[in-house]
Amino acid sequence: MADSGVVETLLQRIEKADDGVDSLNVAASLGVDHQVIVGAVKSLQALGDIISADLRSSKHWELTVEGSEIAEQGSHEARVFSSIPLEGLAQSELMKLSFGKIGFSKAMSNKWIRVDKTQEGGPRIFRAVENIEDQVREKLLQVQKGNFSQLDEKEKNELKKRKLLSEVTVKSYWITKGSSFSTTITKQETELTPEMIATGSWKEKKFKPYNFEAMGVAPDCGHLHPLMKVRTQFRQIFLEMGFTEMPTNNFIESSFWNFDSLFQPQQHPARDQHDTFFLSGEAACLCCSDRRYDKEAQKNILRTHTTAVSARMLYKLAQQKFTPVKYFSIDRVFRNETLDATHLAEFHQIEGVVADYGLTLGDLMGILHQFFTKLGITKLRFKPAYNPYTEPSMEVFSYHEGLKKWVEVGNSGVFRPEMLLPMGLPEDVSVIAWGLSLERPTMIKYGINNIRELVGHKVNLQMVYDGPICRLDS
Repeated sequence: MADSGVVETLLQRIEKADDGVDSLNVAASLGVDHQVIVGAVKSLQALGDIISADLRSSKHWELTVEGSEIAEQGSHEARVFSSIPLEGLAQSELMKLSFGKIGFSKAMSNKWIRVDKTQEGGPRIFRAVENIEDQVREKLLQVQKGNFSQLDEKEKNELKKRKLLSEVTVKSYWITKGSSFSTTITKQETELTPEMIATGSWKEKKFKPYNFEAMGVAPDCGHLHPLMKVRTQFRQIFLEMGFTEMPTNNFIESSFWNFDSLFQPQQHPARDQHDTFFLSGEAACLCCSDRRYDKEAQKNILRTHTTAVSARMLYKLAQQKFTPVKYFSIDRVFRNETLDATHLAEFHQIEGVVADYGLTLGDLMGILHQFFTKLGITKLRFKPAYNPYTEPSMEVFSYHEGLKKWVEVGNSGVFRPEMLLPMGLPEDVSVIAWGLSLERPTMIKYGINNIRELVGHKVNLQMVYDGPICRLDS
């Protein structure tokens, strides 16, 4: 609510006026800022039809900061003229003055001064007339007094061109009495209470009109899950590095592509039902129905890693004339894990594959540093590891600022020749690859301590995420 004293005074002014009052004139007569009167008008309008206010626009001229300075001290050219003594002034000395450069040009144009270039020590400035009339200052003083009509349009535009004058649009209200005008303000009720209904007092109350145009409370809406944000960042990083995304839309994979093609023995513990989800029934992979493949290779499973897709892509690459390639994928994989703070039955795997001539472990370490640096993870360590299908192999660790320790974020290595040569790739072609879960870099980036906080613990998650919990695939 605006100041009650200002509101009361405004209502008294409106009552005395026959046709209404202008908000600018009221502000000037009361010696207050115009916005104070505007606030009083808005407050009265919110109370109903006490007043009627029409918004009006008017234009007037105002002096700029430089114009106000000239109105006080004189124009640049007049000050130049006053600075020149009878014996003249060296042009170099005149140019040292703050108004010298502009004033010299205007004074020369007005023929108030002259330049003698024959003097010793360089050009010298002399007065060309005895007296001058500073018309620029006189015009600005007229504007300052509000006598805009004393200047014609040409003079105004000339002063505006010199940035001494500016045209300002002023908005004001023409205020008149409303249908419910009164100099006494009665507070309007905003809520009908049970007590009012029970006692009947609502009949004597004045209620504030309901504003159907008012904006309601913004509805709650979903937000991107941290996993989805980081997944988008990973995809953008791969694309910036020149990688091509692999098709990963087959969650069901054959044991051949998931294990056998990756030089993983059929007796390997990872193929046990405790680590892999096998599909029930007798359905077998059609692409492995050839009698050369045994029943173990034909079993359908929920893929345990996206490296199965990489194997398919490398085989497809080998069936044509070889050209260096860079592939990546980001999608879900499934493991028959015991659920705990760090494990789920499914997670997102990120995989990068580079195939070229003569690639080494140094190339792999360099591209990993480049990859993680783009994500904002710069503290990396590498540790020798074992993978059935890569040799040499490395585990990748990053420092977790929240846990204050090194956390494994991925695995990497150089694909074994025993895996590549049966596919038909040239002997001198090397393939480097790395894989990591989407969840762990997300935890490191957002300072989340465990998988429960990431996907299911709303209270903890809100410390790094201001929206509701979403499905991982949303």
